[in-house]
Amino acid sequence: MSLVPDTIAGLSGQEAAKRLREGGFNELPSSKPKNLLRIAGEILREPMLLLLVACSAIYFLLGDVREALVLSVFVNLVIGIEIYQQRKTERALEALRDLSSPRALVIRDGHRQRIAGREVVPGDILVLSEGDRVPADAALFSATNLAVDESLLTGESVPVRKQAEGSSMTSGLEPPGGDDLPFVYSGTLMVHGAGMARVLATGLGTELGKIGKTLQNVVSEPSLVQRDTRRVVRVMAAAGLSLCALLAVIYGITRGDWLRGFLAALTMAMSVLPEELPVVLTVFMALGAWRMSRVRVLTRNMPAIEMLGAATVLCVDKTGTLTRNQMEVTRLFAGGELLDVSAATTPAALPEEWHDLLEFAMLSTQVEAHDPMDLAIQRLGERTLSGTEHLHADWSLVRQYPLAQHLLAISQVWRSPDGTDYIIAAKGAPEAIADLCHLPEGQVMGVLAAATGLASEGLRVLGVARSHFSSQNLPGDQHDFTFELLGLIALADPLRPAVPDAVRECREAGIRVVMITGDYAETARSIARGAGLDQSAGIITGPELNAMSPSTLRERIREISIFARAVPEQKLRLVEALKADGEIVAMTGDGVNDAPALQAANIGIAMGARGTDVAREAADLVLLDDDFSSIVKAVRMGRRVFDNLKKAMAYIIAIHVPIAGLSFLPVLLGWPLILGPVHIAFLELIIDPSCSIVFEAESEEAGIMRRRPRPSTESLFQRRFVGMSILQGAGMLAISLAIFAVAYSRGQGEADARALTFSALVLMNLALIATSRSRTLNVWKSLRQPNPAMWWVTGSALVLLALVLYVPWLRSLFHFSTLHSGDIALCLGAGVAGGAWFEAVKRFSQNAGRGATSG
Repeated sequence: MSLVPDTIAGLSGQEAAKRLREGGFNELPSSKPKNLLRIAGEILREPMLLLLVACSAIYFLLGDVREALVLSVFVNLVIGIEIYQQRKTERALEALRDLSSPRALVIRDGHRQRIAGREVVPGDILVLSEGDRVPADAALFSATNLAVDESLLTGESVPVRKQAEGSSMTSGLEPPGGDDLPFVYSGTLMVHGAGMARVLATGLGTELGKIGKTLQNVVSEPSLVQRDTRRVVRVMAAAGLSLCALLAVIYGITRGDWLRGFLAALTMAMSVLPEELPVVLTVFMALGAWRMSRVRVLTRNMPAIEMLGAATVLCVDKTGTLTRNQMEVTRLFAGGELLDVSAATTPAALPEEWHDLLEFAMLSTQVEAHDPMDLAIQRLGERTLSGTEHLHADWSLVRQYPLAQHLLAISQVWRSPDGTDYIIAAKGAPEAIADLCHLPEGQVMGVLAAATGLASEGLRVLGVARSHFSSQNLPGDQHDFTFELLGLIALADPLRPAVPDAVRECREAGIRVVMITGDYAETARSIARGAGLDQSAGIITGPELNAMSPSTLRERIREISIFARAVPEQKLRLVEALKADGEIVAMTGDGVNDAPALQAANIGIAMGARGTDVAREAADLVLLDDDFSSIVKAVRMGRRVFDNLKKAMAYIIAIHVPIAGLSFLPVLLGWPLILGPVHIAFLELIIDPSCSIVFEAESEEAGIMRRRPRPSTESLFQRRFVGMSILQGAGMLAISLAIFAVAYSRGQGEADARALTFSALVLMNLALIATSRSRTLNVWKSLRQPNPAMWWVTGSALVLLALVLYVPWLRSLFHFSTLHSGDIALCLGAGVAGGAWFEAVKRFSQNAGRGATSG
């Protein structure tokens, strides 16, 4: 039955668009998306570009206009690459914002339309029903059995009743809290009933928006990876600037040309400055968040992505996470007999003797059902009573007797098509239905015994009864009907099919899964058995938990993986006990009272489908589908991101060693300068996309979910990891210096030696990219792994190298001579030798790592 009068047209599309332009989007304060101008402005403040501009200015002062202009071209190319990378990051963030935007049902131009919540404007007519999140502050002018959870704003977890004011032109919004007000508020949840409301305030004008303003001042703490990166950048920058100053002094004293000495120092600064490190971290986190969204996980706190790789315990709720949160009728009980009607065993048609029970169970459900048990009953009836007279498709619902605290039962009155007969269907708690039927004590005991037996199997049990009535003057209370007990219906929330495999994957990954549920111990045990959770140490219930001392709990929690009859407040205690025992805890939650536990956990994970906004605000990640397997996918993704981040950082450190060495050592050795700003700029065209795009796109390592979680204190820049990178870079430097020394000493000339050295360095750089793609596979196997970005970078680098070697004006710009076939073979040999050296260092590092682990 629709609550929307046909006469209500709502706003026109044109008027809604006008109000949206004038008032802005219905959203809370957030960081503004970066446009091209803002991105370009930030890029132009980067040290590397400032150094390129300074070098270009010096070339102008020296009269070398051509070199100055080419450096300007390189500046524009680097800006283009940076803009592409940042726009890719922005698009990922925009996709996340779109995913997190709620939807709203409004009436516009006389039709119901489902629009993004951010597009709701003042004056819109909202159509609200059970389960909806209210998108804006509004005044109700139509409501039926409406109750709203306003805990987000008031802290009161009990839903409040709402009443329509009667006029659609309501104005003057009142503060939330209290029953029977005609106002609903943005962010609150419809828990019962349906209604219509006219929007009074959106965005910052809502009660939630007023709270949201304070979030702009919240500053999050940097993660371990962020702190490590900043520390390494500071150290490398300080060391690099010291070397630059030393180089400028040495060059000026030994060669008497202070301006070119300053130019050499700037070149050195470009070669040492690790500006890629923070850029790579930002790109990896943003694109990692985007990849997370593709497995239905929304990232609110970027560092949580890499922290997932260190998680040792996953604390999860049962309902909706391990289970489908979609009830299913599994048993029918009538006349002392029990019938299994689970989806796996139910035939297309139900035996005749069970028809009445299911028929009246269906008639007692809401017409537009949202309650999971109502939906389960309707699905079973449609599946098994199709084609029979028991569906009553042509009967009309005329009255409902709602659930009351003194009587946990609901009754619905249906009228026959000719208006002469009424039937009443009731369902509710078995003891309430027995009371409605006025059963003698012996029958009541029998019904309750059957209900208890079903409940002990972890099932939800409802009693069903029927009555007939012939008068149009319906009584005011359910008790005034003469009910007949039809039987019991038992329902279960079935396990998600993917959960057993996901739990097994966690176990192989060294991650313990702990289930915390408010359900009875038998229900928890049944679900744990199906999920494959460890039950060997037993189950702890909420009351038992309260009786434990902190030390006892800390000991028991090492073995116990199932907690039943637990209230949300106890989740915080469990999280703190696990953390005190040295575990890295990921915790799921959906309620207001879960927020402290979500904040206390190392990684807080809120439910997106059924969770409150309070829980989502406190969490680092949001499961958009509330599915446990999505958490496991997120853990896998987190491990992949951290692995690839380490590869990118290793590559950056390694490649800077030969570039810095070739900028500094020729001055000390009295050689001609090998690298100038134009050469560094060329190499940056390869380095930038490689470290931020090629490695980010790299697929996960084999066996990534068969490794123990990494220690939470593990630095991104471990000594062994940095040492391996420096060794790889030192090999490149040694080969490059040897090529230049031999060529220069044989009298081939400065231009010839420089061209050979630079070409060999480019080829070794490409070999370094190829071998750094995997820490476990050799270069030949890793090349067979798909990564289109690597081939684009490799192909572009080779084409550019060919251009600077064989296009005359570019060749003279780079101060090269023409390379012949023998020279090319020498450079290729250097590339192969570099690749072999990289593989040798990688293999040595792997063996050393295994030895340290086994030791």
